[in-house]
Amino acid sequence: MEHLGERAALEHAVVEPGGTEPVVDVDPPLDRNHNLGTTTARGAFVTFGGQGAQILLQMTLVVVLARLLSPKDYGLYAMILVICGVGEVFRDFGLSSAAVQAKTVSKAQRDNLFWINTAIGALLSVLLFAGAPLVARLFDEPRLVPVAHLLCVTFLINGMATQYRADLNRQMRFGPLALTDLTAQVVNLAVGISLAAAGATYWALVTSQIAQVSTVLIMLFIFARWLPGRPQRGANMGGFLHFGSNFVATQLVNYAANNADTLTIGIRFGAVPLGLYNRAYQLLMNPLNQIRKPATTVALPVLSRLQDSPAQANAYIVRGQILIGYTVVAGLAFGAGAAVPLVHLFLGDKWDSVAFIFGMLGIAAIFQMMSFVGYWIYLSKGLTNHLLRWTVMSSVLRVVCILIGSMWGIQGVAVGFAIAPALAWPLSLYWLARRAPIPLRALYTGAGRILAIAAALGASSLAVCRGLSGADDLVQLGAAAAACAAVLALVAGVFPVVRSDLASISVVARKLKRR
Repeated sequence: MEHLGERAALEHAVVEPGGTEPVVDVDPPLDRNHNLGTTTARGAFVTFGGQGAQILLQMTLVVVLARLLSPKDYGLYAMILVICGVGEVFRDFGLSSAAVQAKTVSKAQRDNLFWINTAIGALLSVLLFAGAPLVARLFDEPRLVPVAHLLCVTFLINGMATQYRADLNRQMRFGPLALTDLTAQVVNLAVGISLAAAGATYWALVTSQIAQVSTVLIMLFIFARWLPGRPQRGANMGGFLHFGSNFVATQLVNYAANNADTLTIGIRFGAVPLGLYNRAYQLLMNPLNQIRKPATTVALPVLSRLQDSPAQANAYIVRGQILIGYTVVAGLAFGAGAAVPLVHLFLGDKWDSVAFIFGMLGIAAIFQMMSFVGYWIYLSKGLTNHLLRWTVMSSVLRVVCILIGSMWGIQGVAVGFAIAPALAWPLSLYWLARRAPIPLRALYTGAGRILAIAAALGASSLAVCRGLSGADDLVQLGAAAAACAAVLALVAGVFPVVRSDLASISVVARKLKRR
């Protein structure tokens, strides 16, 4: 089928190294110094603005559904979702990141990538449908069979959407991507709350998920403005598949380690404890994922285009770590200290027991975010084989910590989940530095400042909330936020290097505002 809406300006032919086909690159040419910086700033503003709106919608969904559904509803949904997540790793097969990271992508290659992802999605849909009884037996929950039969369609839908999203990401069309995700989240919110209010229990979560992914596919198709042609035998796909095979193995190992807590709780303790743990996890990770995902969306295409300019790429990495540290990590430290009023405010009385879990997960997220810039480097440089090896080692550590922690119940699982990244983070940058030229000293010293400030913020937040334990939740949170602001101001007043960090963030903020 013919491609729709292709602009002639995008069709400049080049020859891909190692290949014999003439490559018609589908990317717009960007000036290295001016257009790339302008596009990055504009893309960051649009992407993070859209994600901010999504966070508000997701928090609304969490707050409302926590009062309409029970821990058991969430536990049943979490059981099937952890299995679906394994399939999602295979469904993507790393080909979305491979398409974004590649220097050139021809029309034929793009078509082939579409059909590969679609075929994998269709196969996974069939496998989940047929394997639903095995999933139910694993968790000893027969109600999971019809849930799996319905959710299996998401593999096919997401498979069809994969390369449409990758194409928009590669072209740095962040506006359509942000609008797509925001609209899909609105649909998810409307469907989920409506069905839960009508008494649909866990089916509200299942149906809203299908509605969300269907909305994403429709909107990406509209914005991308192309239809896939027939698979082309002559297209050189070796580079994509090599990148993807290493990346999917990495993602699979990482996913298994990240969900070892869910599997352990679901199998050992059942649906209700899993539902409690899942609410703490989702309350923290939903907004955090809405930050990590767009950060990679913006960073990966930029770093990929700076592969021949290591000095510029390293400067971008250092600034990225500072920006994440003084915003996301600082926010996580505040949240970990103020876990009790946050959980009570957002989830209600019946979820108070998850506050400790929420705090531990917040500590884990701090160290995960500190190592996040290394993830960008691995992908942008195509070092997925080295990423796989590191992921295997760190994942073994995480699983061991979680299994040991499970001896003390779900709270012990949360503690193990927090200890693992704290132990692994110091080694992660050293491992990466032996495989790629990175500013190791600058990253270590910057991280040291960030972690010290985060510890001070978390301690002050915790002290204030405990001192005002009988006060209203909003009063506790407001006082804790004021205390954190005072601590940060004090540290900045004493240490010039912290003032310099904050000034660099202010410069970025002003640039984004002008866009």
